[in-house]
Amino acid sequence: MTSTDDIILPFQVGNTTIRGRLVRLGPAINEILSRHDYEDPLSMLVGETAALVAMLGASLKFDGKLILQMQGDGPVSMVVADYTVGGALRATSTTPETHEWKIEDAKGPELHYLLRKGHMVMTIDQGADMERYQGVTPLEGATVAEGAVNYFKQSEQIPTAIKLAIGKVSRPGEEPEWRAGGIMVQFMPGDGGTRERGEAELLKVQDQDEWDNASAKLATTQLDELLDPTLTPEELLYRLYHEDNVMVYETLPVHFECTCAREKVAAVLEQSTDAELQEIAKDGVIDVTCDFCKEKYEFKV
Repeated sequence: MTSTDDIILPFQVGNTTIRGRLVRLGPAINEILSRHDYEDPLSMLVGETAALVAMLGASLKFDGKLILQMQGDGPVSMVVADYTVGGALRATSTTPETHEWKIEDAKGPELHYLLRKGHMVMTIDQGADMERYQGVTPLEGATVAEGAVNYFKQSEQIPTAIKLAIGKVSRPGEEPEWRAGGIMVQFMPGDGGTRERGEAELLKVQDQDEWDNASAKLATTQLDELLDPTLTPEELLYRLYHEDNVMVYETLPVHFECTCAREKVAAVLEQSTDAELQEIAKDGVIDVTCDFCKEKYEFKV
């Protein structure tokens, strides 16, 4: 039995080519969201995005980073989250100065309201001197989960089902804290669950039956099951797939970590001319705040 907090649990639905991952975020997502003064609908949107990128990034088989970015023309202009192999997770958002629609009027993490029309971009960064892979699709769907399913359908042709949850949970005697969770399954034909881009989605009748079974059972997942700290990930998977002999693999840890550093900010500023630095300085000081962690850096010019 694993911890219920800040882990990703890979699994396989019996002896099929259907693979999945389940994520539970406790202190990590609370740390991410507590550093920002977001309205609740935006906190929920950022939290679901972070849970999603953690599940997706856990599939990387090499040192690198998965960056998930959603851009739109709504009261939220961008949400971005990234997951680095090893478990580092962070997320943030940007909003336009003015917009006719108000974030607080959203009923929750409504993708079609908060971001409206735009794009979903997934980038795999394999590090310095390595080529990046990037996929871009129109932003479609009412939720982050629906948007991701549409991305895989259009960009990768991988049948995918996803459930995401975000909310504040109170433990006895403690203040409410943010928690997030998610579960996904994908049809991954080929040896070891690998596939070639553009490969036929479902190869035979048996594939279709197995996929219909797995995706239908995932759809029965209740949002509170994804957030409940007293319900272990294994117990939830047993509820869903015990008839299919679900198999779980080694869990992967997740933690909040920002990659910003004073040296990195200084290197960016050094690319500007003295005149440009003087223009952005106030009383001879340049203040820089990291969008992700809100760490403040001060430089005298």
